[in-house]
Amino acid sequence: MKSHFFDTLTNLRWNFILNIYNYAMNLEILQNKKNECRTWKNVEPWYLQLLESFKIKKNNLNIDYGDWFSVGIKEDLTKEEEQIILETAKKLIPWRKGPFKIFGLEIDSEWQSNIKYNLIRPYFNLKDKVVADIGCNNGYYMFRMLEDKPKRLIGFDPSPLTLHQFEFINHFVKSDIVYEMLGVEHLEFYNHKFDFIFMLGVLYHRPDPVGTLKSLARGLNSKGEILIDTFMIDGDEEICLTPNKRYSKIPNIYFIPTIPALKNWLERAGFEDIEVLATAVTTSEEQRKTQWSFDQSLEDFLDENDKTKTVEGYPAPKRVYIKARKIL
Repeated sequence: MKSHFFDTLTNLRWNFILNIYNYAMNLEILQNKKNECRTWKNVEPWYLQLLESFKIKKNNLNIDYGDWFSVGIKEDLTKEEEQIILETAKKLIPWRKGPFKIFGLEIDSEWQSNIKYNLIRPYFNLKDKVVADIGCNNGYYMFRMLEDKPKRLIGFDPSPLTLHQFEFINHFVKSDIVYEMLGVEHLEFYNHKFDFIFMLGVLYHRPDPVGTLKSLARGLNSKGEILIDTFMIDGDEEICLTPNKRYSKIPNIYFIPTIPALKNWLERAGFEDIEVLATAVTTSEEQRKTQWSFDQSLEDFLDENDKTKTVEGYPAPKRVYIKARKIL
């Protein structure tokens, strides 16, 4: 009986090890997709245009880490180079996060991400830390984080478009930021742990929010910290809204909690020192249509007769910003 028990335990251990190995191998395959995706039919035009911009070689460019993250000035370019920069930026539309100023070209993104960044900026110091940005989009937040001089900065986002936007900008910034075409579910299998993890505007896209927060915890070093934001609803009860099909015209929104419910999720996932930094209703100052974005934006997602509601009748988008520490 005892022998059978230990045999079963040994088999379970080996199965666990094998599963970890297989996941690690799959992770390597996924990482290689960063190069493989260049040949995809919808991606290849972006890549070919990107290669044109890579022919522009510039060194010692001025970088401004302010609200308009800027690299270079117009006078750094020839007329031909200026045209290539414009054509590349246009080829990579839509620009959802920003704004950027590339050699004087203003890329006025749909989201004024500087508003969110400035809101959370007082609550972290990344100097000499290993940092991850989950759902990093085109890297706007990471580019601004460079000013803190983190030890290592890694972005996770599976989107080929935002990868190419990042590479376009980073070609001139020349940072050592690593961009992985991976998701939060790959974090715990990554080749090292993190001291600080940002996950902004991701949690509501996940059908298992507690499991997602556990993935963050497993990706952290001991006593590591996270800073997240997510949609919220008002109330003191430990409940959440589960939209039917769409929320604010977005199909993959699963759970929108009250703050007490979100705190419960974080505690279940292994976090302590949970601090609510701010709450904010999304405004047209922060999210709106521009020539660099989609045809629709916030104004199209809200009830035209009652801006406190979405077109589906739910409470209009409101976010909560929270910082927490891993228990162990």
